[in-house]
Amino acid sequence: MPSHDVLVIGAGLAGMRAALAAADQGASVGIISKVHPVRSHSNAAQGGINAALGAEDSWESHAFDTIKGSDYLGDQDAIEIMCREAPQAILDLEHLGVTFHRNEEGKLGTRAFGGASAARTYYVADITGQAILHVLYEQLMKYDQVTRYEEWFTTALVRDDSGRIAGAVTRNMRDGAMELFTAKSVILATGGNGQLYNPTTNALVCTGDGIAMAYRIGCPLMDMEMVQYHPTTLAGLGLLITEGARGEGAHLYNAEGERFMEKYAPNKM
Repeated sequence: MPSHDVLVIGAGLAGMRAALAAADQGASVGIISKVHPVRSHSNAAQGGINAALGAEDSWESHAFDTIKGSDYLGDQDAIEIMCREAPQAILDLEHLGVTFHRNEEGKLGTRAFGGASAARTYYVADITGQAILHVLYEQLMKYDQVTRYEEWFTTALVRDDSGRIAGAVTRNMRDGAMELFTAKSVILATGGNGQLYNPTTNALVCTGDGIAMAYRIGCPLMDMEMVQYHPTTLAGLGLLITEGARGEGAHLYNAEGERFMEKYAPNKM
């Protein structure tokens, strides 16, 4: 029965970054993923990450754009934390080895994304998610106290006698064997549930496992109706067309050849 200080379920960007933070503090970490970590759906994150690093920008402006973009429904405390900490997160990733785009002066370069009042998106060509995934995976391999369980499918969370979440039941997808993992802390980083919908740009692995496990064991859930989706796909196939394409000047047309967004956001045309 494997036992760790921290058990991370999910090995995309969120899961591996959480595992790395725990390992940095000396914790023994188990990270469970139903696919090889660098095959996680974070691979599809092409465009970049927003952060107010520029001297002419501010976290307050970033926060306002984010709140406005959420139609004022976003958790403003959480948004403030995200926008305050985003610049350091970008620098931390670069120090770990992520090769963000550089401008002609050799400084970190940015581009503008939808809804942003400033060019604050930091990116690696059109493979930002893939680049960060590989760097985080390489960093985790440096730690002897991090154990990776690849191609293991977590089916349920478990409680101890006091009611605390104390581990998870997992199936080895290679041979079907079941295993109980125990841990002092459990982190769910299992991604979204885009496969509930058709079409979707989400990978086949985005089946809402973590949400379902949390629900079944009685954890409180909130904002379940807030499902992120990507509005531009390749017709018929559902393959993602990055937001970066619009940021670089691409136009949206309907079947009549009309730039229909003029009706909805004329100030952005």
